[in-house]
Amino acid sequence: MGVTGSGKTTVGQLLTADVGWKYFDADDFHTAASVEKMKQGVPLNDADREPWLLRLREVITECLATNERAILSCSALKESYRELLLIDDRVQLVYLKGTSQLISQRLKNRSGHYMNPALLESQFETLEEPFDCLRVDVSNPPREIVMTIKEHFQLEALNS
Repeated sequence: MGVTGSGKTTVGQLLTADVGWKYFDADDFHTAASVEKMKQGVPLNDADREPWLLRLREVITECLATNERAILSCSALKESYRELLLIDDRVQLVYLKGTSQLISQRLKNRSGHYMNPALLESQFETLEEPFDCLRVDVSNPPREIVMTIKEHFQLEALNS
């Protein structure tokens, strides 16, 4: 979890490639109306996020029911959002933490994403930082972040 531009997708995809788990990007579950709002630079409110969070909860529930290991990249900015998603002790949270300056610079270099970089400030305003999880500094290279996560959760590489 983390704000836009914190590296959730990059780290999630690298980690997935290493451990061979299924990967979900929460961005793929937003409604068309929410995507349009974000393109226009309009922050989402809790009502916009509710169907998205409920769908993500369904995905997590389905994975748990079938014992399928998965990685979900999701902003999960508020504690109440995380409460909806952390429905079982098997669901673990990693917080990709970075400064607004670093992430703002990353967003200036990012292309092809619908999220308007102007929304970064509103994401930091909404963010309720979690403390009961693995916190990783996103100023580190993505490969190093993946190694930190794998070591913390004692995850084995797919080909080890």
